[in-house]
Amino acid sequence: MELAALIHDDLILSVVTGSRAYGLQTDASDTDRRGVFVVPTEALWRLDKPPAHRDGPLPEQFSWEVERFCVLALEANPTVLECLWSPLVEVATPFGEELLGLRGAFLSRRAHETFARYAEAQFRRLDPDRPRWKQAMHMIRLLMSGLHLVRHGVPLVDVSHERERLLAVRRGELSWEEVARWRARLSAELADALPAGVLPAVPDRGRVEDFLIRVRRAHLPADG
Repeated sequence: MELAALIHDDLILSVVTGSRAYGLQTDASDTDRRGVFVVPTEALWRLDKPPAHRDGPLPEQFSWEVERFCVLALEANPTVLECLWSPLVEVATPFGEELLGLRGAFLSRRAHETFARYAEAQFRRLDPDRPRWKQAMHMIRLLMSGLHLVRHGVPLVDVSHERERLLAVRRGELSWEEVARWRARLSAELADALPAGVLPAVPDRGRVEDFLIRVRRAHLPADG
């Protein structure tokens, strides 16, 4: 069945994320999709608000309503920011294309904190005696992405140049000590990169809000 037949009409952006976007897929990998949809503006006027996110209809598909997506991106949520730089874009309406073109407006030095904090939280959940190696691999990948973002202004989504070493972590072929040292080195580099980083102090909320207002106006009733 065609992808277009399985998605909602209100979807403005759908990208592939996860292992296939990272260049870490194996034969057993799922296809993870993340997207952005727009509810009719009139629905926001009601006391019962429409959902800010939803699952499906495809397996492993999750989407945010456009306003929630923008808020999370302005907060430098790593998952949301990486969606904007996924190399695998499957659906992009004119508003979706505009959102992709706007991605630089969401960036700020706050990303240094969020990427580091998310990776640290993953590290704390790992048990050195019984490591969850897939989680350990993604912790390392997240630090690599954050470091690249601080240094170059773009999150590193495709890590296929480190594919073999990262998959070795997932398979448990590196010792816990080796993984911990790799993590410590990347964390130190991320901390050291901030002073000379290229990210602006704050995101461009004005540009994002202008975009959101135009989206809302475009989704008013025809007689509105």
